[in-house]
Amino acid sequence: MKVGVPKEIKAHEYRVGLTPGAVREYVAAGHRVMIETNAGAGIGATDDDYRIVGGTILPSAAEVFASSEMIVKVKEPQPSEWCQLRENQILFTYLHLAPDPDQAKGLLKSGCTAIAYETVTDPHGGLPLLAPMSEVAGRLAIEAAGSALKRSAGGRGLLIGGVPGVQPARIVVIGGGVVGTHAARMAVGLGAEVTIIDRSILRLRELDELFEGRARTRFSTIDSVEEEVFAADVVIGAVLVPGASAPKLVRRSMLSSMRKRAVLVDVAIDQGGCFETSHPTTHADPTYEVDGIIHYCVANMPGAVPLTSSQALNNATLPFGLALANKGFSAVLENPHLRAGLNVHRGRLTYEAVAESLGLPFSPIDQAAA
Repeated sequence: MKVGVPKEIKAHEYRVGLTPGAVREYVAAGHRVMIETNAGAGIGATDDDYRIVGGTILPSAAEVFASSEMIVKVKEPQPSEWCQLRENQILFTYLHLAPDPDQAKGLLKSGCTAIAYETVTDPHGGLPLLAPMSEVAGRLAIEAAGSALKRSAGGRGLLIGGVPGVQPARIVVIGGGVVGTHAARMAVGLGAEVTIIDRSILRLRELDELFEGRARTRFSTIDSVEEEVFAADVVIGAVLVPGASAPKLVRRSMLSSMRKRAVLVDVAIDQGGCFETSHPTTHADPTYEVDGIIHYCVANMPGAVPLTSSQALNNATLPFGLALANKGFSAVLENPHLRAGLNVHRGRLTYEAVAESLGLPFSPIDQAAA
């Protein structure tokens, strides 16, 4: 198969769909890989690094899209990209369609087959292609919170871990999944006072054992969320409903009862955000203030550490990408985990939660494939 890797064009996105090491694996499996010139610059990979492993360098994204049967990216296609997609072409990347009707309509119009990293599953019911970026984002969330807490950034002027004799920051993590666990791990390691809120008693038991008393756990109710948010210096929004828009767990009316200049970090912003006052920001301008509360809502947090992120992402996506390259759309029909990743096929939405969030018709995969 002819596999294409365009340079990411989203603002301050430095990751790359395939690293040179991953390209070598595709080439060894008999595929031709075409990379847009300088696509790997953000991770320090030169065009020669790709040529050495058998990749073909093309001078423009247009040529990559036109000559490839499958496009492998990191972030969702931008308007100038989705208009270059075509019928029978496979797109393999993060999509996050639920809060993005324009992209969804663009992909539907193109007729392409779009498989979303964030909804591919594993035998244990996990999300293996979302997990590595969730790990990175969770850890970065605490770094971002630490920066936003500084008085020069508009925050309360707190050091997350405090110092002897001075109380540390109080950090509340809403959501005990991959993002929340890694955020809590970083916060606990820095010496913060940490509370994790989740709706699963089983997960809370697992977290209680994992942290051995170094982090508190609370079952998620309206009362518990309010109590913890009102007393927090930092709130990390780490709630995920696979494929669907994130629930709004912190309403604007709650901000007035929070500590002034507290920080909200919305890691769920790719799925619309779990704070009512959230809207996407960029690494160039990451924060804004609403009712005296600092909001950090960067939509591609792992893009700040592209070398780590690209390597971690490629480790996870490689087996699935090779399966698609080897068998084409047949791989989706044969592999239940790739089937779960199929969001768009030949002008139809094939992921029910996305269709419901967008208010558009849903087509079961078998119907769409037929």
